[in-house]
Amino acid sequence: MTVAGVPLARTVAASERGAGVPGGAPLAEPTPELTLWYAQPAGAWESETLPIGNGALGAAVYGTVATERLQFNEKTLWTGGPGSPGYDFGNWREPRPGAIDAVRAALDADGRATPEEVAAQLGQPKTGFGAYQTFGELTLDFPETPENPDGYRRELSLAEAVSRVTYQAGGATHLREYFASHPAGVIVGRISADHGERVSFTLDYTGPHGGTDVSAADGRITVRGALADNGLVFEAQIQVLTEGGSRSESGGSVTVSGADAAWFVLGAGTDYADTYPDYRGEDPHDAVTSAVDAAAAQGFDALLAAHLADHQALFDRVRLDIGQQMPADQPTDALLAAYGGGGSPADRALEALFFAYGRYLLIASSRPGSLPANLQGVWNESTAPPWSADYHVNINLQMNYWPAHITNLAETTEPLHAFIDALRAPGRESAAQIFASRGWVVGNEINPYGFTGLHDWATSFWFPEAGAWLTRHLWDHYRFTQDTVFLADTAYPMLREIAEFWLDNLHTDPRDGLLVVSPSYSPEHGDFTAGAAMSQQIVREALTHTLTAAETLGVDPELRDQLAATLEQLDPGLRIGSWGQLQEWKEDLDDPANDHRHVSHLYALHPGNQIAPGTPEAAAAEVSLNARGDGGTGWSKAWKINFWARLRDGDHAHVMLAQQLRESTLPNLWDTHPPFQIDGNFGATSGIAEMLVQSHHGEVELLPALPGGWPDGSVTGLRAVGDVTVDIEWADGRPVQAVLTAGHEGTIRVRGGLVAAGCRVTDTDGTPTILNATDGVVEIPAVAGRSYTITPR
Repeated sequence: MTVAGVPLARTVAASERGAGVPGGAPLAEPTPELTLWYAQPAGAWESETLPIGNGALGAAVYGTVATERLQFNEKTLWTGGPGSPGYDFGNWREPRPGAIDAVRAALDADGRATPEEVAAQLGQPKTGFGAYQTFGELTLDFPETPENPDGYRRELSLAEAVSRVTYQAGGATHLREYFASHPAGVIVGRISADHGERVSFTLDYTGPHGGTDVSAADGRITVRGALADNGLVFEAQIQVLTEGGSRSESGGSVTVSGADAAWFVLGAGTDYADTYPDYRGEDPHDAVTSAVDAAAAQGFDALLAAHLADHQALFDRVRLDIGQQMPADQPTDALLAAYGGGGSPADRALEALFFAYGRYLLIASSRPGSLPANLQGVWNESTAPPWSADYHVNINLQMNYWPAHITNLAETTEPLHAFIDALRAPGRESAAQIFASRGWVVGNEINPYGFTGLHDWATSFWFPEAGAWLTRHLWDHYRFTQDTVFLADTAYPMLREIAEFWLDNLHTDPRDGLLVVSPSYSPEHGDFTAGAAMSQQIVREALTHTLTAAETLGVDPELRDQLAATLEQLDPGLRIGSWGQLQEWKEDLDDPANDHRHVSHLYALHPGNQIAPGTPEAAAAEVSLNARGDGGTGWSKAWKINFWARLRDGDHAHVMLAQQLRESTLPNLWDTHPPFQIDGNFGATSGIAEMLVQSHHGEVELLPALPGGWPDGSVTGLRAVGDVTVDIEWADGRPVQAVLTAGHEGTIRVRGGLVAAGCRVTDTDGTPTILNATDGVVEIPAVAGRSYTITPR
C-alpha cells in the first residue's frame, strides 16, 4: 500500500496566517526575490500553473477566480505493469539464444550497424508499459464572484512553499492559500476574506478514470476507483471544514455558505507497492482516512507551522546573492520576457530565482515515502503524458538529482536510492533472460513496475549502461556524506551486482584486444558500434567505484583482484580525434558539422570526473562542445551549463544559462524540451552551483567558473565532497572570504583565487590554523563540527 507522504513527529509553534483574517495574525510578506507572481490567473496547465508538492502528492494551482481549479497527482497512480494485458517487464517473450553474440560478431566484422538493424534483432514492442496518470481536479465554484476582480495577484512563495491568490470583490479582500505538507502527507487549502461571512463556494471533484465512485458525507468527499488497465486501486478524500457559516453536501460535492473562512485537507493513495513481481500492497482506504483525519484534527495553523518548519529546514540551507534586485512591479512572466541575458540586476534576479526554483521543485517532488521525481517531477495533467512521464535513464532521471548534494538537499535522494534498490529484482531477471549473465540491468526507459528490459524504438531501446550510471548517485551520496553505513548496507550491494553484470558482458575488441561494451550505442545518435565513448566511460567509472568501495570496506578480495585486472584491460573511452575532438565512438566518426543535442561522449567531464581541467582530454572536450554549438532542447542546454562550468569557462556557462532562460523556459519557469520536462530545471540549478563550487578531483575549488556578469556576491550552504559545507563571498570577480565547515575529521584541500596568493585560515573560535600550502592549494587539518574561515593574507 502507498499513501502520500510520511508523517514526521514534530512539535512547532503555531504559525501566523492571512493578514486581517478573523482569528489569524498578519502573515509576513513573502521574500520578493524568492517569489513567482502573476497579475492574471493561469490559462494553460503546462506553462502557467504554479506547482506545490510534498514528494508523493502534487497539485497545480490555476488561481482562476469564479471557478478555482487545482489539478492534482499521486505519484504511484500508473497504468501498466502487472494486471495490464501481456505485461512482460520488457523481457524477451521467447528465448533468443545467441542473439546478442550475433550482433557482436557483426560489429566485429563490419564495425557499424544501424539502430533499425539492431532493434529488429534485439528489440520487441512495448506491452503494458503504462503511463503516469493525473488523479483529477478539484474545482471550487464561487457564486457571484467576478471573473476579473480588482487587485488580482497569484503567487508562489518558494521560501514558504505556499501558493496564494488575492483579489478584491464585494468590498472585501479575498485570500486563498495552498500548500502540500510532507509532515502530514496531505494538500491543504484555505479560503478567507477580511470581512466576515464572505466565504461561499461549492467544492467538486472531476476525474478521467471511468468507474470512479464519488460521494460526500459530513463535509468529506471520497473518491474511489480502480484503473481499468491494471486494476490499481486508488482513493482520495477531501475534508472541508468551516469557520462560521454552514456546510452541506449534495451528491459528490460540498457547499460552504456565509463562512468567515473555510479550509480543506486532501489525502490520496493507491495500493501500489515497490515489490517485484506483483507491485501491490494494502488497500489505501485506511491510510488515506488516517492521514486526512489527523490533519483535520490539527487545525490549519498547526499544519501550516509544521509545513513551514519542514520545508524551510531544507530550503533555507542555501542562499545565493549575485547582485540581483527584483523589480517591485514586474510579474514573473514579464520578468522572463524582458530578460536580457544577465546584464542588469533584474536579469540576475531571474537567474537567482531560477536557481532557487530548481531546489524548490526537488524538495516538492522527491521526499522519502514515494517514487523519485519523474520526467515531470510529480505534476501531470494527462492520462497520456509525453514519454509517459516515465523514468528515462539515458540522462533524464539522473539529471533530476544533479543538484541534490551540491545544493544541500541530500535527503531528497532517498526515493532515488529506494527506486534503484527496487530495480534489482526485476533487473536480475532481465540480466539472466536477455544477457545470460549475473548481476542486474535496466534498459533505456523504466516504469514503477520493474520494466527493466527492452522495447523496439530503434534510437532509444538499448542502453544497458543505465544501471551503472544510476549507481553513480549512490557513490556520490557516500562521497558527499562520508556515511560508511550507507556505503556498506545500501550502496555496495548494488555496486557489486552491477560490477558482476559488466564483468560477464565486456567483450574483447579484435581491433586492439581491449575490453569494450558491445553492442554499444551513444544515446539517440549515430550507429551501433563496439566501445562507444559514453559506454566505456560509464562502465569504467562503475567498476572503479565498486573497487574503491570494496577497498574502503575491506571486503571481497577476490572481486577486487578481478576488478583491478579488468580495469587494466578496459578501453577508457577517452580518444582524441583527427580534428582535436573527444571522439564519440572508438573509431573517428565525428562530424564537426553535427549539432546533435546529446553530447554523451563528454560524460567523463560531467557528471563523471575522469577528465580534469587543463588536460588534453579537457581541451578535446571543449572542441567537441564548440562544434555541437549552444542549441538543443531545454535539458541539453542545462547539461551544457555544467560542461562549461567543469571547463572553468564561467562566461560560456552563463551564456548557456541565458539561452535556457530565453528559449527553453515557460512563463511559470518550468523547463521545456518542448514540451515541459523538469530535468532542465534541475540541470540548470546544478550548473549554477558548479560555477561557484567544485570538488570532484580531491580539492574544494572556490569560484572555479564565476562569470563576469556576477562580479559581486555571496553564496552560503553549498556542499563539497568530504562532508564539507561551503560559504563564499566575492567582490570584483575575486573571492574575499570563504567559510568551510567540516562534518568529518580529515584534511580539506582548497584551491582558488583566495588561496593562490596566500591566505589566512582561522577556526571556529578565531584561532589561526596551521596548514600546508603548495602549488596554489592549502591543506586544512579539519576537525568535525568546526568551521574554517579563509581570508586574504
